Amino acid sequence: MNILVIDVGGSNVKIYTSEQKERRKFPSGAALTAAQMVEEVVALASDWKYDVVSIGYPGKVKHERIVAEPHNLGSGWLGFDFSAAFDCPVKLINDAAMQALGDYRGGSLLFLGLGTGLGSAMIVDDVIVPMELGHLPYKRKTFEDYVGASALKRVGVSKWREDVFDVIAKLSDALLPDEVLLGGGKVKKLDVLPPGCRRGNNADAFRGGIRLWAGYLPGQNQQETACNSEFEQ
Repeated sequence: MNILVIDVGGSNVKIYTSEQKERRKFPSGAALTAAQMVEEVVALASDWKYDVVSIGYPGKVKHERIVAEPHNLGSGWLGFDFSAAFDCPVKLINDAAMQALGDYRGGSLLFLGLGTGLGSAMIVDDVIVPMELGHLPYKRKTFEDYVGASALKRVGVSKWREDVFDVIAKLSDALLPDEVLLGGGKVKKLDVLPPGCRRGNNADAFRGGIRLWAGYLPGQNQQETACNSEFEQ
């Protein structure tokens, strides 16, 4: 079974299949609708064969259904029929949860994605717990307002790092994870990680999308092994 994994982000949409040796991407942005995303993906993957699709969505997902429009994209996502649009079975999951699943090793894991906003999810004893921590109140605004991409641009890397450390400490104190996995495009701005944290890698989202169909345990199938090898070289 060839799995097309789609990682929808606030800046780019990235795609990969379990049998291909390359990633592809295209810009997303504040105007991207669900229908446009599908159209772009179908065109970009026109020379690929795939049997099923995994989608990591940057917003609220419950029981594999989108329950709210995204904050950093266009409209038209709520109620969209992705299976009909792709003409194959589709599994839908929050993008942070998909990344967390990709590097889950057991116990309780808190994932925080430092990207356009703040993605978040937990996995506790093999159970995925999607979260929307980024929009909770923090100081005078929300967590996302202090650690998202706009905050980094506004206050500079030094102050942004201070806020990232403080946010991670507060969330860790509240949720008591065994470890914290940091992902997202802005994690590279952290030259030193907070205590109890480890850095994710580019394969996490795609590996998570494969695990949705191929099983959750690491290293249990050839498709996941291929994904690991491709991104960790």
